[in-house]
Amino acid sequence: MQKHIIGFRLATAAVLSAAVMTNVARAQNQPSSQAKQQTSGEFFKNVTTSALKDLTPSDFLGAMGVMTAAVGYDCSNCHPGAGTDQMDWVSDKIPEKRTARKMVDMVATINKENFGGAQMVTCWTCHHGLDQPTTSIALDKLYGAPNDEKLDIVTPDKSEPPATQILDEYIQAVGGAQKLAGLKSFIATGKSIGFSGLGGTAAFQIFAQAPDRRGVWIHFPEHPDRGISAWTYDGGKGWISAPRGFLGEYELTGNDLAGARLDAIVSFPGGIKNAFPNWRVGAEDVLGDREVYVVQGSDRTGLLGTFYFDKQTHLLLRYVRRTPSPVGRITIQQDFDDYRDVDGIKFPFKYSFLWLDGRFTADINDVKINVPVELAKISKP
Repeated sequence: MQKHIIGFRLATAAVLSAAVMTNVARAQNQPSSQAKQQTSGEFFKNVTTSALKDLTPSDFLGAMGVMTAAVGYDCSNCHPGAGTDQMDWVSDKIPEKRTARKMVDMVATINKENFGGAQMVTCWTCHHGLDQPTTSIALDKLYGAPNDEKLDIVTPDKSEPPATQILDEYIQAVGGAQKLAGLKSFIATGKSIGFSGLGGTAAFQIFAQAPDRRGVWIHFPEHPDRGISAWTYDGGKGWISAPRGFLGEYELTGNDLAGARLDAIVSFPGGIKNAFPNWRVGAEDVLGDREVYVVQGSDRTGLLGTFYFDKQTHLLLRYVRRTPSPVGRITIQQDFDDYRDVDGIKFPFKYSFLWLDGRFTADINDVKINVPVELAKISKP
């Protein structure tokens, strides 16, 4: 899977991995309602693995991202010519692709026969970024720093304050419930920079309309040929536009759509308590030099949202959302910093976006609240 340097995907990983399509032109031009009903086995060509073929096309892309991240691969390791104009997404001639199918089936079988179908084993469980899992303990690791990997599901810690208290403190720190109730929209403008500065600097904007509509737009004023990348959610449907991705533009479906909705809700702190029906608080943690409360929400679909709140300021420092897939949860992370007051409400002026195949930061220089938001900025690009 192509690892984007500037990282033009917030919603899930690896647009390029989608390119096993039956007919590209048909897929790009078909009505969105039809695409939403199709499975990946119908939408793409030669998707035969049982655990993957029934996913929605959008969720299939995320599953490809989980697999490649787990073994440290990119598209070309399984698909001949990936990253060039001679790619062949359908071919099975590379042995690693055939092996990957077997591994996906193996993971499904292990979970079914040993854990009642619960996802206790994923690609990452064994591989940890290596194409072949290690089998022996590295003694310098054994006697080194403790493993800092964390469980996806937060273990409740009864010694911590209840979730409602932590969320209320966050709402108060940002501006208070009454002030936030009056926040109906905002537009944040700034610039984004690719990881380590690679890829150049782009114009960055967030358009948000309460309670759950959002659009994130990136373009390069000095390089208009690079097009406009956008991730939008209009309160019911979501889309991604990635001009340099294989699909170019597509509608979000399945769990990917649920993740986009959560992103939009989190944009408005006043509504965060209603984002999930279930909340739990884990043990305190540390982000950098800041002690944080860890609060996690979940729903019956398997969507997880984990929130890290500064114990001193009560502001949100990190938000991680995970959506399920047969090969492991699809993870997207957003970090927030440099909070500033805008008409009585604190907004982060620094964002950091990380997902399975890229990351970038965004520095905000202007936030306008309760201003009209064009429908085009939160709907299909």
